[in-house]
Amino acid sequence: MRELPRQLNAEQLTELFEGRTRLVEQLASTEDPLGQARAVARALSEAEKKEMLDAHPAIGGAPTSERSRREQGTDDDPEVLAELARLNEEYEERFGFRFVVFVNERPRREIVPVLRERLQRTREEELATGVDELVQIAVQRWRTS
Repeated sequence: MRELPRQLNAEQLTELFEGRTRLVEQLASTEDPLGQARAVARALSEAEKKEMLDAHPAIGGAPTSERSRREQGTDDDPEVLAELARLNEEYEERFGFRFVVFVNERPRREIVPVLRERLQRTREEELATGVDELVQIAVQRWRTS
């Protein structure tokens, strides 16, 4: 496992966070960007948080990078994929931003109950959870790359 870096440029952070968002721009000028990422992300406006979540690929959908494909785990069962697509749509309609979860190579069928449970929460809880999950994904990507 790699230790967290003291500095990363915008391109490196874009890869870790799946998009060049306001969060990435702020972290690129921050010392200890991954160590500070959660605090920086939490201080963003709601629109900026939505931007960072929406840059991430939908679970069960088409991955935006090879790394994302590997992380999304296995399970190409058409019923599981259809259920994830339906739940993702319901989630985005309810909350107005993409569902983000730290999959960590779990089979997609294990994410279905997580998504169902998170649909029962408030928008504020989900915005905070999604931000934390995205930071956790980026940190893990750094450590395992």
